[in-house]
Amino acid sequence: MTALTKGRLMSGTAIAGILAVPLAGYLAFMVMNDGARPGLMGSGPMQFASDETRNSDDIIAAPKGYLPEPRVVREAEERDQATALADYAAPPAPLPSGAAQRLRSEPSMLGAPQALVGDGSMRLSPSVERLVRDRVEAFETNGIRSVLQDPVSTFSIDVDTASYALMRRALMEGRLPDPDSVRVEELINYFSYAYPLPATRETPFGVNVAVAPTPWNADTKLVHIGIQGFDVEPETRPAANLVFLIDVSGSMDQPDKLPLLKNAFRLLLDRLDERDTISIVTYAGNAGTVLEPTKATERETILEAIDGLEPGGSTAGAAGIEEAYRLARKGMVEGGVNRVMLATDGDFNVGASSDDELKRMIEERRDDGIFLSVFGFGKGNYNDQLMQVLAQNGNGTAAYIDTLAEAQKTLVEEAGSTLFPIAKDVKIQVEFNPATVAEYRLIGYETRALRNEDFNNDRVDAGDIGSGHSVTAIYEITPVGSPAVMNDPLRYGEAQETATDGGSDEYAFLKLRYKLPDETDSHLMTTPIGPELDRGSIAGLSTDARFSIAVAAFGQKLRETDAVADYSWDAIRELAAGARGEDPFGYRSEFLRLVGLADVLDR
Repeated sequence: MTALTKGRLMSGTAIAGILAVPLAGYLAFMVMNDGARPGLMGSGPMQFASDETRNSDDIIAAPKGYLPEPRVVREAEERDQATALADYAAPPAPLPSGAAQRLRSEPSMLGAPQALVGDGSMRLSPSVERLVRDRVEAFETNGIRSVLQDPVSTFSIDVDTASYALMRRALMEGRLPDPDSVRVEELINYFSYAYPLPATRETPFGVNVAVAPTPWNADTKLVHIGIQGFDVEPETRPAANLVFLIDVSGSMDQPDKLPLLKNAFRLLLDRLDERDTISIVTYAGNAGTVLEPTKATERETILEAIDGLEPGGSTAGAAGIEEAYRLARKGMVEGGVNRVMLATDGDFNVGASSDDELKRMIEERRDDGIFLSVFGFGKGNYNDQLMQVLAQNGNGTAAYIDTLAEAQKTLVEEAGSTLFPIAKDVKIQVEFNPATVAEYRLIGYETRALRNEDFNNDRVDAGDIGSGHSVTAIYEITPVGSPAVMNDPLRYGEAQETATDGGSDEYAFLKLRYKLPDETDSHLMTTPIGPELDRGSIAGLSTDARFSIAVAAFGQKLRETDAVADYSWDAIRELAAGARGEDPFGYRSEFLRLVGLADVLDR
């Protein structure tokens, strides 16, 4: 059964059992009954459609010439759609990217040769529409690369966390996440790791590398790279000029959207002081300034502006961004942090709305020293792909806030790393030694890949590291002579003969390039990765390294990566439990519970 025709439900939080429901059949029922649950509202025999009802927009799709019993349709219309979906305990897993378009163009996927609407076109019921509107970027998982053919790997670091929260939301709702929504590096970097700092503060972060056997493949090794940023003392941090750009369109009128957003920004306000200013811009139909630049100490004024926000209208996101940047320029702090903080649930459907248009707009403002961070709320209309584009090109982070606890983590506990960068345009390049390494695979970072020539090009944008933040990257390497080698030896060329003549026993050579926040020229750090860094066993790694490897295995398994197909959920849970270490906020304990949920849902 393919991912497009498979859905998984979980009944209640106790997870008493798993009910596997074919997605095509379930969606066909949802389309015909608009979320009505059999047994609750009735599901009488199908009746022949009269000419009058055949043109009704309320009858969405069914086998040709038929429609549900009128009582079912009438009660489905009267019933709140959210309640109807809740009766199923959880909706089916989100469809893969592009599925919505296929559903509309291929009604037969729902068992419906044609839709019962006047113009012959197909329409989805509101409840089904919600299941297919979340938009994520589809991408191929990194494959195995031959060192002889492609010895250099280059990518931008990533400290976004949106994918982890989206994954958690799916599991807590009783479904496995859409594999395309799982970005493994964002799962890994969701957690804080206390990697060793450099000996001096002359550089903004330390680079720590270790090598150990791969838990899921005894014939390969993992190269674990941990970057730890300095934690700037609160009294020495720069002043902040923050503009809250808040989506107040009609779709934000849900408890997990605008009300949660208000409480989240109230939490952030507690972290600011007299050095900082706040502005507020809203957008819905058109953009408007709610609060001109105001000192953060004027708490009552700011809270009154936040509390007065009300939803309504369409989403004029592009106009809102323009107005937000105008206020950011007005309150510009030289040598400080100037950042627009966009909070939204979905698309920008008025004004410039294509990803490319918005990307160009953000890039232009970034060069002026004004950065953009994105905070997503809610579901059913969430455009994760666009949020990633905006954050990556705005020198900011992308986070998804599904609970007040997540807001506390992102905006309070990690306020320094969220708001105050210590390095920007951070790029990593690793050259593997063909004398010792036959193949390699970068785990995650698919959407952050760079061309090799981009590494030395200071005009090419890359990710940022905030105060106190850590970044982890993991390669799986196959040593020369290992039975795990997947690529056959080259028949022609001198590359294979000369590859073993170098005499070096290094695995690889790591280069890291970065800029300080107020600089335009980059700095270079290098680290040889030799056998002295090999710990011999996974137990020889630090607690943080082992935990991050467990998270990497978990993310790969959710993405259905072949490399971990035989590595069990129990093995992942055991590795993570043994490396939980200090867990003051309970995030690692929560991760163990999520592994358990994924295990049950996958059966």
